[in-house]
Amino acid sequence: MQTERTLNTRRKLLDAAQAEFAEHGIAGARVDAIAAASGVNKQRLYANFTNKEGLFSAVISTAYEDLGLHVPVPDSLDSARRYVGDIFDYHAKDPTLARLIAWEGLHYGSQGFPDQQARAAYYEAKCAKLDEALGGIGRSETAHLVLTLIAIATWPFVAEQQRALLTTRDAHPNALRETLLRQGTAVVDAAVGAARDSGA
Repeated sequence: MQTERTLNTRRKLLDAAQAEFAEHGIAGARVDAIAAASGVNKQRLYANFTNKEGLFSAVISTAYEDLGLHVPVPDSLDSARRYVGDIFDYHAKDPTLARLIAWEGLHYGSQGFPDQQARAAYYEAKCAKLDEALGGIGRSETAHLVLTLIAIATWPFVAEQQRALLTTRDAHPNALRETLLRQGTAVVDAAVGAARDSGA
């Protein structure tokens, strides 16, 4: 059983590591910098997480848990239509997870990565819940839909330079969010409509 002191040490390490990984990625992050920022020595870091990749895996898993708390999987067609806006708002408040996802992709590509099975189970559960909410459009179609909605909402925070260049003429601060929300809603409606047509 973990003591309060152990949990506090782990929390300090995760917080410091999240900032370091978001800024520098997996390859560029320095364990010395994480230890210094957390006030925890490197031996304790390795005792808790084995190595730098294990620490990154814990950081991104924690970030996904936070996303799940603040942006739950849609449980109805209406909430699915709002999903892009909800994800966009989450990243607008704190783009850390978007940056971690980008670094993870650059580091591992489509190759295996730590906790891949746990992440696969996470997406499987997410797709199953959304498929049920949309009336059973099919698991493959739902998986494609999830990927599309995440891409619509998250890409502006992954490629911040593109967002800056392409939104300079926006008439008001919410213009991009409103555009992406309309696109997300259209994608959801198209997926549901196609499933209904094929079942007719």
